[in-house]
Amino acid sequence: MTDEGAELQGIQEVAERLGITPRTLRFYEDRGLIEPSRIGTTRVYRRREIARMQLILRGKRLGFSLKDIEEFLDLYDADPQHLEQMRALAGRCRERIDELEQQRQALDTTLAELTKIEAEALDRVNAHGDGPRAARG
Repeated sequence: MTDEGAELQGIQEVAERLGITPRTLRFYEDRGLIEPSRIGTTRVYRRREIARMQLILRGKRLGFSLKDIEEFLDLYDADPQHLEQMRALAGRCRERIDELEQQRQALDTTLAELTKIEAEALDRVNAHGDGPRAARG
């Protein structure tokens, strides 16, 4: 078998390797983000498709949309030195960092407010002599 053939993997093998289901692979194939080869009716994945899936999964884990991921993959294919992809990725990362910082700030504000309300409620309960009934923690 050639080196090219040695790198071919079936859908179940790729799914297990990536910790996903074959259905997930078919989903991204249907969206045109990966293009497995076919031997008869069997999907086979080369190193390139597995690498693309790793990028897709990482992008999803980091909160990027499918549209963003598709743009990154298109740039990756179009620019052999990947400079445009890196510029676009850096810009999108900055946007995502800013979004997450805003979410963290909102969460901190909400947690502080809830903690204050909880304390006030427990103080009121304790002031009426019933003792704390709320479960803390």
